[in-house]
Amino acid sequence: MHRRVLQLWLTAMLRLARLAVADEITNGLQYFRGTFLHELPRLYADLETALAARLGVAERPWLPAFFTVGTWIGGDRDGNPFVTAETLDLALREQARVVFGHYLAEVNELGRELGLSQRIHPAPAEIVALAEDSGDDSPHRRDEPYRRALAGIYARLAATSESVAELRSALSPARGRPPYPSAESFLSDLEHVDRALRAQGAARLAEGRLATLRRQVSVFGFHLAPIDLRQSSDEHEAVVAELLARAGVASDYGALAEAERVRLLAAELEGPRLLRSPFLQYSDRTVSELAVFSAAARAARRFGPRAVPRTIISHCQSVSDLLEAGVLLREAGLLRPGALGVDIIPLFESIADLDRCGATLDEALRLPCYRRWIGGRGDAQEVMLGYSDSNKDGGYLASSWSLYKATLELARVCRAHGVRLRLFHGRGGTVGRGGGPSYDAILAQPAGSVDGALRLTEQGEVIASKYGDPERGHRNLETLLAATLEASLVSQDGAHRARDVEIMEQLSRLAYGAYRALVDAPGFLEYFRAATPIGEIGDLNIGSRPASRKGTGRLEDLRAIPWVFGWSQSRLMLPGWYGFGAAVEQWLAERRGTIEELGAMYANWPFFRAMLSNLDMVLAKSDLAIASRYAELVPDSKLREETFARIEAEWTRARRSLAAITGERELLAENPTLARSIRNRFPYLDPLNHLQVELIRRYRAGDADERTRRAIHLTINGIAAGLRNSG
Repeated sequence: MHRRVLQLWLTAMLRLARLAVADEITNGLQYFRGTFLHELPRLYADLETALAARLGVAERPWLPAFFTVGTWIGGDRDGNPFVTAETLDLALREQARVVFGHYLAEVNELGRELGLSQRIHPAPAEIVALAEDSGDDSPHRRDEPYRRALAGIYARLAATSESVAELRSALSPARGRPPYPSAESFLSDLEHVDRALRAQGAARLAEGRLATLRRQVSVFGFHLAPIDLRQSSDEHEAVVAELLARAGVASDYGALAEAERVRLLAAELEGPRLLRSPFLQYSDRTVSELAVFSAAARAARRFGPRAVPRTIISHCQSVSDLLEAGVLLREAGLLRPGALGVDIIPLFESIADLDRCGATLDEALRLPCYRRWIGGRGDAQEVMLGYSDSNKDGGYLASSWSLYKATLELARVCRAHGVRLRLFHGRGGTVGRGGGPSYDAILAQPAGSVDGALRLTEQGEVIASKYGDPERGHRNLETLLAATLEASLVSQDGAHRARDVEIMEQLSRLAYGAYRALVDAPGFLEYFRAATPIGEIGDLNIGSRPASRKGTGRLEDLRAIPWVFGWSQSRLMLPGWYGFGAAVEQWLAERRGTIEELGAMYANWPFFRAMLSNLDMVLAKSDLAIASRYAELVPDSKLREETFARIEAEWTRARRSLAAITGERELLAENPTLARSIRNRFPYLDPLNHLQVELIRRYRAGDADERTRRAIHLTINGIAAGLRNSG
């Protein structure tokens, strides 16, 4: 213990240089090496064993690869100019090197383990044929068909590794063999070995390292993790506009009304003609965007179609946004007549976009070309919901309700078109970005909306806390699996009443009004920048992405992460509760209902209960006394006093309303473990906040000493670590 403490004291807690995308790729891969490669197969095995016991069968069933881990590191260009075709190529190559290095080591170990001799027990003809085809003719292994077969598999895998991942195997194969054309071919050879072992009565040997390797290949392929592409619809629009103009199709696409855009794009997409000409010059933006899609097409040919299976459209607002993505995919060969090579995923983020997302998707599915695309992708449509930006746009309660309604409406639209919906929940670590206990969040989804298909994001410090340790990672993966199964299979009996919906609609409108009244007030963003360490956070070397998408001073262009992180550091946690208290008190004052109705909703509706549980947590982590010290950093005394008074009054209303609904006088009364953790942690955390305020005061007054800036960054790290889900 003393050695560990000394080690920590002597370890620097800050990076001296900003992370590049390549660094983020490297950091992300450590979770695959340490946790996912090993724990996902364990989880499958646990589930298969449980199913065998439940069904009363002798052998474990073999489940398809339904639970996977993906990433968008190297492919997410939304607001990050440093993500390019080169970073996508790098991410794919580095991922492949990790997985091939692992496979080569495992096949080599299998060869050591499976030295089964034909002199003791005759081997099945299937493995003998594979051994004879292996090229291994060593006289020392003539009676060891499994070892010879695995030598041939190793030789083919080594050739594949060198050609696909540019990774030379540490042990040279005894004979040169052709590479595998796909991960499925490699898996097929492993299944030959599995069947042979079972046929000769050695099933126990098949259920060890071999079964784990088979599962790893089925889940991770030759690509390790599927990489999602993501880009803003504004960027897609600009590129398509330039392509159409240079091709002489539309001189000013951006000026067209939405209906005209849809007609033009739908007609254009009915044919195979490309818009880009090799004889014309294009802007750097267009060249860069098209290069990324071309890199995705190369990845499909090199690593298989699972390597880059989706492109996500941020800020999706209309059908033309979906069709513009189709145009760009066609330019790269990822969309051919009747065949879409990757899923097109709309990401609905703002409150307004969430409110009309059902109508947008319905209109798209009515288009013959778009419906054919979806039909070619298994009649499945994935839609991503943005928790962070909808919260920043409308506040916690309005955002939560808009997301719930969007889920219901999207499910209705997809059912009407005979399409299966898969929802991708863009959650962050903190409540202001959709965070909170994953198990409760999944069970709080509308009845029938999970239906065996769910995706969600794990971001920021949450990845390290959940998956940095293999055993903890296993428990968290198991929790996600359990919640998805339960939400899919357990009847929820309608989940809520029509009156509950009416009440939520009223509360949502009132909360939205209270929240927008605050953030739209003159000087509010000035207050935010002064009363939080948002400027100092921007100097931290914690990632490659800029704090703002467009470098403007507007709230809309500020990324949700620094928005939430700034309020967390100042101990207000404002995105996780503001507007709730005002909504409840105004609703009661206008006699629209009773507190007993809200109490019944809390007791009986999982969605409402989970929402208030998260609000309870952020209120418990907030501290108005400390926040008032941050408010002192605002130079305009009138702005400072008026704004903080509004925030303080709303916090009091939220706390009072929560207690009235839940019947609990103390915060976290139903979560004593977290309450105890906060009591133990925060006495160490509070001094860091006071220290941070004083350091920021000096720094902004002109203290340019590098030690002052570094001390501020150390306090930011310490406060974030103490708060945990800080944003």
